Amino acid sequence: MSVQDHSRYGEPSQEGMSVKAKAGLVLIGFLAIAGALLFTEHRAHVLGLLVWLPLLACPLMHLFMHGGHHHGSGRPNDSRSA
Repeated sequence: MSVQDHSRYGEPSQEGMSVKAKAGLVLIGFLAIAGALLFTEHRAHVLGLLVWLPLLACPLMHLFMHGGHHHGSGRPNDSRSA
């Protein structure tokens, strides 16, 4: 019977970065370059749409910020006073 040493089993290798870490760095670099190129090529379109953002924000704020008023429920606001 032979005795096997499993004390280092499951530990990362000391040789350098893992393949997942290298792939993650490559992905981050690719996304940064793609984002920079997209921004420089489509800057006029994006900045032109920013003008309409406040106008779009008005109806969205109206819809989402009036949710707590309970309009149209048919009952008074303070039913404990009666």
